[in-house]
Amino acid sequence: MQIGIDSFVETSLGPAHRGAPNGAERVRDLLEEIELADQVGLDVFGVGEHHRPEFIASAPAVILAAAAARTKRIGLTSAVSVLSSEDPVRLFQQFATLDLISQGRAEIIVGRGSFIESYALFGFDLEDYDSLFSEKLELLLKIRENTLVNWSGKHRAALTGQGVYPRPVQNPLPIRVGVGGTPKSFVRAGLLGLPLAVAIIGGEPHRFRPLIDLYREAGAKAGHRPETDRPDTARPVGLDVSIHSVGFVADTKKQAADDFYPPYAEIFGRIGKERGWPPISRAQFDASCGPTNALLVGDPESIAEKILYENEVLGGISRMTILLNGGVIPHRKAMHAIELLGTRVAPMVRKELASKSQDAGLGKAA
Repeated sequence: MQIGIDSFVETSLGPAHRGAPNGAERVRDLLEEIELADQVGLDVFGVGEHHRPEFIASAPAVILAAAAARTKRIGLTSAVSVLSSEDPVRLFQQFATLDLISQGRAEIIVGRGSFIESYALFGFDLEDYDSLFSEKLELLLKIRENTLVNWSGKHRAALTGQGVYPRPVQNPLPIRVGVGGTPKSFVRAGLLGLPLAVAIIGGEPHRFRPLIDLYREAGAKAGHRPETDRPDTARPVGLDVSIHSVGFVADTKKQAADDFYPPYAEIFGRIGKERGWPPISRAQFDASCGPTNALLVGDPESIAEKILYENEVLGGISRMTILLNGGVIPHRKAMHAIELLGTRVAPMVRKELASKSQDAGLGKAA
């Protein structure tokens, strides 16, 4: 299983964090975080596209390209790219270029976005929310398959054999579909045979099992093979499930919760107010950090246990990425959390999964 980190390059707008870094400092800190994630052996770092004042992540490919020049092995992905309001040609070109810079470490996670600011910003109608994504995903996949592209649709000018350059190192360039809780989205990804990235940011993860089963069933009926049947591939291809969670790691459970609750309550409280949700209490937060709930907040041992638990109840996952900065975490604490993830959490998860795999193999041999 791959273990990694996601970031929306958060900054604070709240009065409780007046010492929060400005934009230039935040990007500098982020690049140091990605560099450390690479050094401690984490597998992937994702930057999610947002167009809001508390996030400095409207151009993930640019940030990831800067990170590519400072890292050697870590995978670099969007988390997500809002395909519905993006031009698939430009998105492919940006990440193909990132793939060249990183020598084959780029990946795109595409989605419709958890916020809607980009639609009006780029001149799209929210009434076309689903058709925009479906059509643009079709074009993006066609571009991935063909240098010279013939295509026509409703929301973009037709392509009549134009070439899309540059071409990436990886063939095909990895593309995942990011989803929330809509069954149709799970089925669509399965029918297309595309790897899945599931955002589980609240509730109990086991509730997503029926949706993941729906994805796998749709993919199998369409003739697609699980990623586990393709041991020769370094990057995910085919039916494959990764999980995006919110969390934080510290030396003790109490320290992790005490450090993470204030910024978590600030940023999710602000978003919740926009959507009509009540404020988040400490008791609710603590309950969400429980062993069967969604937040990955705790010491290295409890985080490893929860990742293994989610792997079990969801029928096997290939990747877990953690959004460490749900609000504003001091840079030194974020760096320590990354070190703990790479040097303690990931080794524990890998060792346990390797042991189970070995036991299963011995069982079959017997």
